[in-house]
Amino acid sequence: MRFVLNGRRADVDAAPLKRLLDVLREDCGLAGTREGCGEGECGACTVLLDGAPVNSCLVPLAHVRGRKVTTIEGLRSRVPEALAREGGTQCGICTPGVVMAASALGPKPSAASVREALSGNLCRCTGYAGIVRALAGTQAAPRPRVRAAGSTMAPKRNAPARTRRRGHTWDRG
Repeated sequence: MRFVLNGRRADVDAAPLKRLLDVLREDCGLAGTREGCGEGECGACTVLLDGAPVNSCLVPLAHVRGRKVTTIEGLRSRVPEALAREGGTQCGICTPGVVMAASALGPKPSAASVREALSGNLCRCTGYAGIVRALAGTQAAPRPRVRAAGSTMAPKRNAPARTRRRGHTWDRG
């Protein structure tokens, strides 16, 4: 099966109904695309097919004949750094899929368009606020107040500790 993979021509000898996810990982040696659910529900396996995000666990190899496939390995993006800076990454399972889905957004997207674009990507670690902050590049998702070492700013007395930790599942900011 011939297609363009990350800007280079690829010729893969695999069954036409083999999942694109498996072809990328097993036949092409590209392990950056992750398998989360295997049912198209989590978005961890997102790749770009002719520039549009798709769940590679649902795409048979036959559907990519003559088309352009871009994986996380072939994407040039500053999104991973922005995610790390804003607390939008933790375990890393969803990160490649989030980056790929976000790459379809235009420059300076609104927080609402980020949420819509990522509606098919599940993250069980970050709580999404850091992801939205990183991708929207705005304060649309307000930053939580975090006490810095040596700071006189004390956390609210009645606030549970879990609301004071930035970049974690319990991050409500």
